[in-house]
Amino acid sequence: MANFHSRSNSFPSQSHPVTECVEDHLRRLRASEATSTSSTSICANLASLRDLHEGVNNMIQMPSIQQALSNEQGQSWMNELLDGSLKLVDLCEFSREIVSLTKESIQDLESSIRRNRGETATSDDIKTYVTSKKKINKMVNKCIKNLKSFNKGSKALPDIEFGIMLKETEALNFSVLKSVLTVVSGGNGKSRQQSWSFFSKSTQTSRVHSEIEDLCSFNIKEIEEGLESLFRSLIKTRVSLLNVISH
Repeated sequence: MANFHSRSNSFPSQSHPVTECVEDHLRRLRASEATSTSSTSICANLASLRDLHEGVNNMIQMPSIQQALSNEQGQSWMNELLDGSLKLVDLCEFSREIVSLTKESIQDLESSIRRNRGETATSDDIKTYVTSKKKINKMVNKCIKNLKSFNKGSKALPDIEFGIMLKETEALNFSVLKSVLTVVSGGNGKSRQQSWSFFSKSTQTSRVHSEIEDLCSFNIKEIEEGLESLFRSLIKTRVSLLNVISH
């Protein structure tokens, strides 16, 4: 992740309490290792991002910020910030979809097991589950591949502290959401594809249950709730930026 946390000489030297609050949230997220794939860290990071966006929205309402965003220099890079905010909204919505599909595939498998009055999955249950997981993994792989080109072609922003904060916020959002996708899809890259290929051929029931247990241990419901809350925060931030332009 790019290093954005340098202070700007073009912004007031005496920090506003709202600005200090945002800086504090950024420091906490940096320290938390936004790419962590543990359930506890992911849920905590999603909550921290929500609080960070609340602070960012408060900053946008500050007269000094509104003036900086509305002048000729500010307007020259507002399109880039808006483009980034739209990509984040789309990525968060995609992450919600992946979590929902994963949760649904688990519930379908568990329901089939209950209907069969058994403690293990049948070969048909396994086949359906693996087919669903392959579809999800393919979607995630494509998305993560596209994320690699996100910052390519990014224009150099002026040395304005608020702009620097927004770009770092953007980068942290992408890191956390990528970690969500990695965890929910069960890993990444070639090794995962090979694993599922072997798994589908051998239809080992124990591996199905192990997969379910691993996913459930990540507390999908809590991640789902965290993504929903973050999604609303991202929408609010985007609306705030659009309101500055319209005024």
